[in-house]
Amino acid sequence: MVMGKLAIDQLRERVRGAVVAPDDAAYQEARAVNNAMIDRRPAVVVRCANAGDVVAAVDFARENALDLAVRGGGHSVPGFGTCDDGVVADLSGMRGVRVDAARRTARAEGGATWGDLNAATYAYGLATTGGIISTTGIGGLTLGGGIGYLCRGLGLSCDNLISADVVTADGRIVVASEEENPDLFWALRGGGGNFGAVTSFEYRLSPVKDIYGGPMLFELDDAATVLRSFADYIADAPEQLGGFPAFQLAPPLPFIPADRHGDPFALIVGCWAGPVDEGEKALQAFHDFAPVVAEHVGPMPYPALNSAFDALVPPGLQHYWKANFVTELSDSAIEAHLVHGPKLPAVNSTVHIYPINGACHRVGPQDTAFAYRDASFATVIAGMWPDPADNEANIAWVRDYYEATAPHSEEGGYINFMAEDDQSRIRANYKGNYDRLAEVKRTYDPDNLFHLNQNIQPAA
Repeated sequence: MVMGKLAIDQLRERVRGAVVAPDDAAYQEARAVNNAMIDRRPAVVVRCANAGDVVAAVDFARENALDLAVRGGGHSVPGFGTCDDGVVADLSGMRGVRVDAARRTARAEGGATWGDLNAATYAYGLATTGGIISTTGIGGLTLGGGIGYLCRGLGLSCDNLISADVVTADGRIVVASEEENPDLFWALRGGGGNFGAVTSFEYRLSPVKDIYGGPMLFELDDAATVLRSFADYIADAPEQLGGFPAFQLAPPLPFIPADRHGDPFALIVGCWAGPVDEGEKALQAFHDFAPVVAEHVGPMPYPALNSAFDALVPPGLQHYWKANFVTELSDSAIEAHLVHGPKLPAVNSTVHIYPINGACHRVGPQDTAFAYRDASFATVIAGMWPDPADNEANIAWVRDYYEATAPHSEEGGYINFMAEDDQSRIRANYKGNYDRLAEVKRTYDPDNLFHLNQNIQPAA
């Protein structure tokens, strides 16, 4: 459906922010998302200035029977932050963060990024679990669960969510918390964007300011030892210790020998969030796994580590990802990683194996919508590269890698890492919580207006 000028003009009268239509000069910029593989042409992009604008966008989509996409950071790999011939509610202009240091809480608007939140909380020596890339939006990451450096000690991002302001499908603004609309609050913590557009998030903060950590590179010949040793050690390591093993082509950074730039390596990124003067000792175990070829490890502000890999993930790359939860990193799984991990197609591509034990395991599988509380790791095969001419070959690398590791993994995976063609896995991704989520969906979005996501169908 193509919107007429009259309808667009009427929408402009209801909105404080900019309303961008296809014939506007800002349209090409407004329709772009992070994944350049996604090339969609919405009928209108509402650059929301406040929650009222989000209500107007939701109402406009519902009243005109249009698809509705809600965009925060724009990092959705499947491109759920945009659509063809529909409405995009773009929250990226809503990025304010207010910290209450006495209560150790922060309230952030729905378009804020982790960089925004970390910058605001760092001033008070506080933080909460965020992602690995600072340009990622807090909204999508938190609603899907929220895995990051601090999760072993603090839990997932969604475990630190205190309340949320939500625009529901009927255009109401409701509060979701343990006290208000607790069914919605339960569903938001891992259920993705299925239940409404969240215009603000209130988080619990913890004392984290400077950390000790950074990347360590190991030869591929030592990759099996590094993966096995990491899995064994992290099972009982102090919970202030975060980080993950990975495969990575060496970027052209000064701490890496110039003749090794572009070579594939096994990698550990460490993050000690306890007392900084204990950091060297805390990371010694990683150094003991195998000889370290190169490293950039030391004290740094937590936001510096959270943004350390931003340059490898600029807007405009081609993206195709696959993922699984892993209860045990078995020898067979490690063997599959050793076959496929070194074949990384570009310096932007990577494979991360995030530990999600510790505090993540102290939340029950039915306590939030995030069900995989027995999983020890969340694996992501993040295919990212600049040239669309390489799409066929590089997508095949991701799929081959996934198919090799899937038999040694759980049936479901982390919804924030899912591709557009993973909708068949949706029930498995929510394990035992899917039916309850479908009931909540029926209550708050019976007509499935919010369907551009890893979609949960309303219960019949």
